[in-house]
Parts: sequence; C-alpha cells; structure tokens
Amino acid sequence: MTEHSDRSSFDAVVIGAGFSGLAMLYHLREIGLDTTVVEANDGIGGTWWVNRYPGVRTDSEFHYYSFSFSKEVREEWTWTERYPGGKEVLAYLNFVADRLDLRKDIQLNSRVRSAVWDDAAGQWTISLEDGRTLTATYLVSGMGVLSKPVYPAIPGIDSFAGERYHTADWPREGVDLSGKRVGLIGLGASGIQIVPVVAREAGEFFVFQRTPNYVVETNNEKVSAEWMQYVRDHYDEIFEQAAGHPFGVAMEPAKCSALEVSPDERRHIFESKWEEGGFHFANECFTDLASNHEASELASEFIRSKIREIVHDPETAELLCPKDYSFNGKRVPTGHGYYATFNRDNVHLVDVKSTPISAVTSRGLMVGDTEYELDVLIFATGFDAMTGTLTSIDIVGRDGLVLRDKWATEGLCSNLGISVHGFPNFFMSLGPQTPYSNLPVPIQLGAQWLQRLLVWARENNVPRIEATRGSEQWWARECERAGEATVMASEGEKAGAWFLGKNVPGKPKAFQVYMGGGQVYQEFCRAAEQDGYRSFLADLERA
Repeated sequence: MTEHSDRSSFDAVVIGAGFSGLAMLYHLREIGLDTTVVEANDGIGGTWWVNRYPGVRTDSEFHYYSFSFSKEVREEWTWTERYPGGKEVLAYLNFVADRLDLRKDIQLNSRVRSAVWDDAAGQWTISLEDGRTLTATYLVSGMGVLSKPVYPAIPGIDSFAGERYHTADWPREGVDLSGKRVGLIGLGASGIQIVPVVAREAGEFFVFQRTPNYVVETNNEKVSAEWMQYVRDHYDEIFEQAAGHPFGVAMEPAKCSALEVSPDERRHIFESKWEEGGFHFANECFTDLASNHEASELASEFIRSKIREIVHDPETAELLCPKDYSFNGKRVPTGHGYYATFNRDNVHLVDVKSTPISAVTSRGLMVGDTEYELDVLIFATGFDAMTGTLTSIDIVGRDGLVLRDKWATEGLCSNLGISVHGFPNFFMSLGPQTPYSNLPVPIQLGAQWLQRLLVWARENNVPRIEATRGSEQWWARECERAGEATVMASEGEKAGAWFLGKNVPGKPKAFQVYMGGGQVYQEFCRAAEQDGYRSFLADLERA
C-alpha cells in the first residue's frame, strides 16, 4: 500500500477503498488492467472507516453481508456476531485487502479534487488535493452512498461551547460520556444504533425526536463454529439466494398478501417474524408490505402495539409510535434494545415536532422557550445519500460538462446507475438509481458486470463506453415507475426519507435508488449485456 505512488498513469483509477473499491480493484486487476485505488482517508474501509460511533453495526446478517467471490476469504475469515459491529466489519475488509494482496495498489491520504475527461486523448486526468495528478483510461467511483454527512440548519449551531460530534466524524480514540448531560439530534439508522449504548454511559441523555421510526428489534447472537461452517459450505447458495431477492438478502420470499389471511393468522405471522428479528419482519411476513398501503398500515399498527408493550410510560410510547406515515416510508432500521432504552430513568424523549428546536446556544438546545443544558451534543443527522459524494467533487465530462450541473439541470439520470451520458469511461459502483438493497450484493455483482463489459470492450476495440441519452431517459422513467408502484412514494414523502432526497434541504425530489427489486435490476443488466451493450455506446447513437 503506497502513500504516494511515483507512478501517474494507469488503465483504471478507482476512487474509494471501501466495499466497492476493494471489489472493483480485485475484478479489474483480474482481467489485467493496471489499476490503482485512491482513498481520501488514512485507512481502508470506506463507510466502515468513517462510521465508528458507539453501537455501529450492520443491519444485515453476516452471511450475506460479505463477498462470495474469493474462496480463500470465505474459508479463512470467521465472523463472530450475527450482526457484526463496525470494528469487525472493518477488520473483515482489512483481511480481504491483505488476503487478496490489494494493499499494494491502494493509495491512502489521496483525496480527489477533480477529474476531467480529455476527449482527444481518450483519458481522465485526476487531480488530488496534495498536488499530484493521475491519468487513466477508466475512472470508477467507489465512493459509496453514505459517507457525506449532513448537519441540520439550526440557528447558532456553531455557538455550542460543549463537545460536539457527528456520528460520521466520531473521534477514533472514542469519547468519554460518563456522567455527562448528552443530547442527540437525529433518529435514522445511526441514531437508533447509538441510543442504547450512549444511554448506558451518559449521566442524563436527552433524545430530541422530530420523526419517529418503525424499528424492527432483533437479537444479536454469537456465531457458533457449526453455524460458521454451514455458511462456508453453502456460500454460493446463500449469495445466489440474496442476489435473487428484491432487497439482496438471503431470505425466503413471503407467500401471500397481508390482506389474504385472517386477523389471527396475520398476527401469528407478524409475531413469528418479529421474534426472528430484523429484516425478516420486513421481507418474510407478506408480499405487499412495500406495495399496498393497507398492508403497510397493518404492519405499522403491529409495530405500534409492540412499542406500547415494551415502553412502560404510555406518553413516551405514543411519542415513539409513528402516525404520520406507514411502515416502509423510511428505510427500515434494526434495533438492539432501542425501545427498551426509553424505560431508563436517565433517558428523556423530547418531542421537537410539536415544538421545534429553535436554536443552539452556548449551553445547549432551545426547544421553544425551554433550554436544555448539555455537556455533549451529538448529531446523527444522516448523509447526502447516493449523490452527495459525486457532486462534492468536480467530475468534468465532455465539453466541460460538470456532473453536478448536469443533474441540477436535467434531473437525476444515468443508465442503470452505472454510466452517465457525457462522461465517457466513467463508471459508478452503487451509483444513484441502483437497487434499494443490502449493499454488498449489488457491489459484487456490479464489479463482475463491469469486468465483463471491459473485457468485451477490449476484445471489440471499443475505446469509449458511455450511456446513450436514450438509455438515461428510459432508466429515469423506469425508476420513477418502479418507485411510484410502492408505498415509498407517498409515505417516504411524508417521512422525509433520504431515498427521495427529502433529508437534504433544496435537493430535488427524485428516487435516489431503484425500487423495482434487485433481482429485476440484474435482469436489466443481463439484457444490456446480451444486447451487445448498445445502450452504453453513445458514439453509435451520435454517428
């Protein structure tokens, strides 16, 4: 692994050394492309390097939150928890890098300032913040979807005199919260994970809630040797099952609609999958929890009943019950004792929807006319998801077109979330408009698809790969159609969901992800391949 490579010219430059960057590096090297990865941080891991707040862990179970392409990694790595914590996922990614000898082609502390396409030369020029310049035939974004943090627009946010942290910028040495008055803003997936851990440490813990969430509680068992061996023996089957599932999880598809069964049977199914925990509730109960408003509301009321069972104080329980939108209106988060945490005497839920936060002061937060004095203020306010990393740097395509400007004027557009018209030989892993999914699955499948595309381009002497304008228009329509066919369209709007861009002020409303199912998306990718990649050959369209 080189801090500052003496070389400057490559076949491919990949931005980011997380799951996407490692998968891309492995698969591009495998076909003989001279590839380097540039990583802004001083360690590999991407999202799992950035997010190190207390309680951070996967929402997905270990056996489908990992790669299947390396037999060596599969056989030699041992997971210890059903839902691995952040440190374990980071250790896994480091193991992947070591076992597959990827480090030698990763440059750390190498933040990209801009990438500019030279049409005459047929290459990209990548400028780094340390002054170095790289050139490459192919440029690949592996920057991830959840790594550009968002802060709320609260007056006086910089005036707080105490300790202030964002979950996406947590000190690597940790934070001592013992005995302190701690406030938390933000209750998406990160906030839900951090609450039970901080509550055990803080003196007084104030949770400022604007929008409650439907949290599917789960249990985090240790992985036995027998369980781990079973997974090793069946990795290919597990990955194939996940690849064939709409959400990229190795689960059995639901058998029937929530409206087709009796109330007693429906309650029994809800209960059994609630006990199984996590995404099993969202994915294995019924076929229509994401597509039918009545079914979604039945799941909503079941979870509300669970909240009322778990939380002792009726007033607190009602505040924790979402009522303005139904289940699946936000990405479903998993909880590890989240609701029970509000039974602790030192935990205080503050409703900031009915009385909003009016200001941050030097001493704490003003909610209406009430000041909450705090020693520590934590923001778990999420990310500019899907597009934020791509629009935060200057990616300049043909004729000086900047990617952020194209999306600002034309709307979000791409071909399958992989390629953008006007940006030859630029590819995105987990680009906007790729599936709403457990992410390691589309990351691996996407790297393997791109590998085949570039082999085809080499064998057929095709120098430029670029989405056609027609393909972008088609895919934008399909993403809109698929999204509107789900409850996410109306309920996500009500909930301010990131998958519609609603969590970032001023961001145009659009489905940031494809809601039609990961397995359907893969069929589209296969169809493009079988068609000779014509929708990625803009030169033919212009001819």
